[in-house]
Amino acid sequence: MKKILYIQTAFPGDAILSLPAIEKLKELNPDSSVDILCIPLTAEIFDASPFVNEVLVFEKRGKHKSISGLLKFARELRNRKYDVIYSSHRSFRTSILVLLSEVRETYGFSNSSIKYVYKNIVTYELNKHEVQRNFDLIGYSYDKATWRVQPKINFSDDVRVKVENFLNEFKTDKMIAVAPGSLWATKRYPKEKWQQIVDYFSSKNFTILLIGGKDDESLCQSILASASGKVYNTAGKFSIVESIKLLTHCSLLISNDSAPTHFGMCAEIKVLTIYCSTIPQFGFYPYMFGSKLISFDELSCKPCGIHGHRKCPLNHFNCANQLSENEIIKVAEEMLNE
Repeated sequence: MKKILYIQTAFPGDAILSLPAIEKLKELNPDSSVDILCIPLTAEIFDASPFVNEVLVFEKRGKHKSISGLLKFARELRNRKYDVIYSSHRSFRTSILVLLSEVRETYGFSNSSIKYVYKNIVTYELNKHEVQRNFDLIGYSYDKATWRVQPKINFSDDVRVKVENFLNEFKTDKMIAVAPGSLWATKRYPKEKWQQIVDYFSSKNFTILLIGGKDDESLCQSILASASGKVYNTAGKFSIVESIKLLTHCSLLISNDSAPTHFGMCAEIKVLTIYCSTIPQFGFYPYMFGSKLISFDELSCKPCGIHGHRKCPLNHFNCANQLSENEIIKVAEEMLNE
């Protein structure tokens, strides 16, 4: 049996957008095993994929951070005797791992660090969506329609029960999820504007679920503190997969350009993504289920970086401040009524 290793050691959003390629990789190689190399934060995503055989966790900020830890992990990879490696992650550390694995058939992107480690170098096209780029990596052919493959995961009984128990606390069929957080400050739409959005839809008898990770808990709590109506802070209370299951019960997700956007794709719901300092042309926009995006683009300084910054480099943050919350509400209402 052919043994394939797919490497994705980036953030949760990147992990979600790898799932369509992993599905097609299995489809192209039905008699093969497909293993995933990822970081601890994203392991649960790949564990929930129906197309993954085994998940290998690389603790690049923990026990595998040192040279000796890296070499030990590389030795474990060699012992597994993979036939092929596909690496959608492009870091120096990943390239070193691939080199030390001694696998002959390897695929990496043209903008990978020390790209000549890879036997097969695939052009990384900036104007494509990340899902398309990952399809290019594995050699899957697609067109304008067929690339829009939903990221798929399975929910365990434990996940279902936890979410259902939470939802039983209130009876409603009108729920909107709001994800106000992001690792990068200039990707975060201002808290005061989020509060206006939450208050508006709460006044329309929607139940609002504030979602996010542990790092977003205090931000969501501060929005909740000034909110009225049925608003709940779920940040830090659910894992990634549990949060996706929670989203399946919502009519709409409003999110920054961050991982929850892609959670919404898994959950099969409409997503409205707000772009502050970044742009959809980077290839990480919502692409299914009637999802939309909104952005204030009349700025010469936008985008100021592919990820964002800790603060606006020009100290005005106009990419967010000039984007009206009323316009976001208008688009969100249109999406709910479609």
